[in-house]
Amino acid sequence: MAFGVSYVLHLVLLFSTIFVSAWSQDGAVMQKLKASFNSSRSLDWSDSDYCKWKEVGCSSDSRVTRIDIQRHDLTGSLPKELVQLTALTDFSCNQNNLSGDFPNMPSSLQNLYINQNKFTSMPSDFFDDMSNLLLVTIGDNPFTPWQIPTSLTKCLALKTFSANSASFVGEIPEIFGKDNFPSLVSLQLSYNYLEGSLPNSLAGTSIDTLWLNGQNSTNGQSKLNGTLSVIEKMTSLKQLWVNVNSFTGPIPDLSNLTQLTYACFRDNRLTGVVPPTLTSLPSLRIVNLTNNQLQGSPPKFKDGVAVENDLSGSNSFCTQVVGQPCSPVVNALLSVVEPLGYPYILAQSWKGNDPCGGGSWRGVVCSGGNVSIIDFRNLGFSGSISPSFVRLSSVTKLLLSNNNLTGTIPKELADMPALKEIDVSNNSLYGQIPTFRGDVVVNTAGNPDIGHDKPSSPPSPSSGGNDKKKFSVGAIVGVVIGVVCLLGVGVLVFVMCRRKRNKRSGKVQTPNAIVVHPRHSGDGNAVKISVAAAGGSHAGGVGGTSGFSQSSSVQNVEAGNMVISIQVLREVTNNFSEKNILGKGGFGTVYKGELDDGTKIAVKRMQSDMGGDKGLNEFKSEIAVLTKVRHRHLVALLGYCLEDNEKLLVYEYMPQGTLSEHLFDLKDNGVKPLEWKRRLSIALDVARGVEYLHGLAQQIFIHRDLKPSNILLGDDMRAKVSDFGLVRLAPEGQASFETRLAGTFGYLAPEYAVTGRVTTKVDVYSYGVILMEMITGRRAIDNSQPDENIHLVTWFRRTQLNKDSFEKVIDPAMDIDEEGLESFRTIAGLASHCCAREPHQRPDMGHVVNALAPLVEIWKPSEPDAEDMYGIDLDMSLPQALSKWQNMEGRSSTFDVSYSSSMIPSCENTQSSIPPRSPGFADSFTSADAR
Repeated sequence: MAFGVSYVLHLVLLFSTIFVSAWSQDGAVMQKLKASFNSSRSLDWSDSDYCKWKEVGCSSDSRVTRIDIQRHDLTGSLPKELVQLTALTDFSCNQNNLSGDFPNMPSSLQNLYINQNKFTSMPSDFFDDMSNLLLVTIGDNPFTPWQIPTSLTKCLALKTFSANSASFVGEIPEIFGKDNFPSLVSLQLSYNYLEGSLPNSLAGTSIDTLWLNGQNSTNGQSKLNGTLSVIEKMTSLKQLWVNVNSFTGPIPDLSNLTQLTYACFRDNRLTGVVPPTLTSLPSLRIVNLTNNQLQGSPPKFKDGVAVENDLSGSNSFCTQVVGQPCSPVVNALLSVVEPLGYPYILAQSWKGNDPCGGGSWRGVVCSGGNVSIIDFRNLGFSGSISPSFVRLSSVTKLLLSNNNLTGTIPKELADMPALKEIDVSNNSLYGQIPTFRGDVVVNTAGNPDIGHDKPSSPPSPSSGGNDKKKFSVGAIVGVVIGVVCLLGVGVLVFVMCRRKRNKRSGKVQTPNAIVVHPRHSGDGNAVKISVAAAGGSHAGGVGGTSGFSQSSSVQNVEAGNMVISIQVLREVTNNFSEKNILGKGGFGTVYKGELDDGTKIAVKRMQSDMGGDKGLNEFKSEIAVLTKVRHRHLVALLGYCLEDNEKLLVYEYMPQGTLSEHLFDLKDNGVKPLEWKRRLSIALDVARGVEYLHGLAQQIFIHRDLKPSNILLGDDMRAKVSDFGLVRLAPEGQASFETRLAGTFGYLAPEYAVTGRVTTKVDVYSYGVILMEMITGRRAIDNSQPDENIHLVTWFRRTQLNKDSFEKVIDPAMDIDEEGLESFRTIAGLASHCCAREPHQRPDMGHVVNALAPLVEIWKPSEPDAEDMYGIDLDMSLPQALSKWQNMEGRSSTFDVSYSSSMIPSCENTQSSIPPRSPGFADSFTSADAR
């Protein structure tokens, strides 16, 4: 009995020792943590008992179980001793300025939030012994580039893995399958540097939230590519964000994704017909298909589905009318390319509802208004030959040679009534050749398995078929090069002779027109800008004379040319009459012009004293940017003139003027105050335009002068960003670079004003100031206010700290109900985020779009204007564009301390709801950072 009592006392003593040791250890670690911060006054960690510290939770035995130090503006680093807090389950330090290497954590940890700091790395073995982890949020840290760690597979209980903007590189590994992560429901990998195709392991998982949008690369174009075919097997999906990547092919069959609520496919390279399995999804509420090359009829979604942005204006739909069917010939052509995966190279030019109606459909040749030849030679197509070719009853030649086609030649092709020639040579076809009519020329050479019932193994590189292909391609390339060289010599001789002849006659031709030749490629709108000579009254005409008087000096020139002669611009502006002035700014005066048919345009006439390199650089910059980027929320450049010492830019006309006029100059302009809902819609339009500049246009453009006077409004009060004279193109591979200061006081980000270094975050800051102006109705700099309130951002921040006085910041010109008041608080928080002192603390513009979109969708107009809804075909000729596009330039108060470099290239592009906050003890406004 004595032995038993002694044994029990020994155990009690042992556990007491362990408990005291653990308690003492936790205390020492917490003191280390406190000492690691450069300042911890906001935490109020002065009590001797760390369990009484603010933001610290303890168990009944005084073991630390929770540390929640988010949003305390902390600097410093975290001590490696944190791993000794062996009872810790929840750790949150998000939205601070903590830096250095993030330390290992105890294996007891379940929830981890470290996003939006300055951590530079995580231990390579961090996830090795973390089997209790449920939720991980590590995004928005400047980590050294690293790959997604395969050791994540040790976290069998993981439910959420959020690593947006976490510097991940390489391919997404084949680890996110249901065997490794049976409980994973949220996978967020937005805004990294991921590449390659989607892993097949995603099929059949329980993931309901998948964010992969906005993968970066050094050249501005995402390397995350391939098809979306695996998505059709992710039957648990509710949120799908794959926007702003390089995915190709059609949207897959989504009939099994019955819970899908939000699908964002915008800004990819998707092609093909939008499947009815998407339009009929029972749970779908928001969808975005903008800026792809989708084909067929614009899809009609069920009532209650918010279709974000326009569908037709940025795709290749056959019509602009939702639900209107395509013509039979277009449907037939789409059917024949379906087995080829709807090639992107075709979708780019297959626009409109009539392939023979004047457009240029690649691979389609017409005769007498009917399709007569299908020429898909040497296009690298893979897939099979469609039997639907038989529906093209007028086709006489079917040319499919030198591709990678497989399968058999469909027997239906023998029934094509007008067919005279079919060439399928140099592919990988097999099977029997159908019996064609005797007058049909059939070429099947270079298909080793033709005549065999089954295909053999792929031919080796040295096989005869490939040799033929190589010889054929080489011969073609050689001939082309030879012809180009001969043409080049001929042109050179012609130019030299012409120059000599002009010299003899005393005529000197002066290079006085910058000619822009847009051409299209798989990389978007490529632009070549060169100096073209123009003499006399024929300097720079437009492509056609539609809309101008017969007496004008307009000359027919090469299609795509955007040069307009000075005579034309004098005519349409009544010789730059003062009555036609729309506004004056730092770079010149804007005049309204009116064509014979009543169409209005806006003509910016650069100041005559803006001579030298500076004025020319601004002029070139605007041309370079606006011929390289096209977006419905960026003002469109229609043409320009550089002649007789005049520098003029022609824009679409925006009849409602500038946002500035509707916020600050109500009495002078006789306009009513903007309602809050309208202001939200305008804010979203601007955010989408700037987001496009920052990353969706293949290269990164930084505006540098965002302000209300550079935001123009159409009749429908939809907004477009204007004035691109100060735009800078980020050097390839550089997120930050130095430039001379330019912009407008009150909108300049502090780090830019001090250091001259510019990033996309300087635009985000300016945008935040605009949001504050829209909320308050006050200017960024208001000298009528007391000294301490002159600067809007400072006053706004100070007022926000006092929750009781929050409503004092609201523009008194607006009537706000309770619903509106709640959205005010949201937008006020967003504005403060955008104007954060440190650039890394500001969100990306895509995040801003996410925050605004759901608020705007609630108040989406019930009957939007059809023209605006579907946009204008950006490939139309200038005269056609002039008859539809309209714009106006607003007043400016810009200062500019010189423009440092030319924007002229040598040659050559939304969403979203705020996602639900992550489960757990901490949340963050910026957890909604996928756009």
